[in-house]
Amino acid sequence: MKAGDFCTREVVITGKDSTIVEAARLMRDYHVGDLVVTEERDGEQIPIGILTDRDIVVEVVARESDYLRSLAVGDIMSTELVTVRENDSLSDTLKRMCALGIRRVPVVNNRGALVGILSVDDLVEQVCEELTDITRLIAWQQKREKQERT
Repeated sequence: MKAGDFCTREVVITGKDSTIVEAARLMRDYHVGDLVVTEERDGEQIPIGILTDRDIVVEVVARESDYLRSLAVGDIMSTELVTVRENDSLSDTLKRMCALGIRRVPVVNNRGALVGILSVDDLVEQVCEELTDITRLIAWQQKREKQERT
């Protein structure tokens, strides 16, 4: 399994010069908790940072910032960006996320261009689907065995 197989390919992006208010509106409008901050290079969106709803709360709201309206995404985004390649194994990706304590990671192609984002929520959803399938299989096998014994 590869990171690119499970990532969400419709990523909401913003530039580092967008205001925090604009970023918050994007999060609200698209019902997401993060924006990948990109810059265009050779016609592709290259991730340079990430801004989460938590960043806004911890860095802006909790500090009761007087300059909220003029604050830019680049002022508070996380710049120590961790990315994974779309062909990286899902297992290695999850281990890396756990080791670094991050819940979401942009997925890039071999040129470093953004192709998706992978979140813990995506992984939980996949695991739940697989557990449901396993549960159905077990129930079917138990039913079949019961019918054969009677």
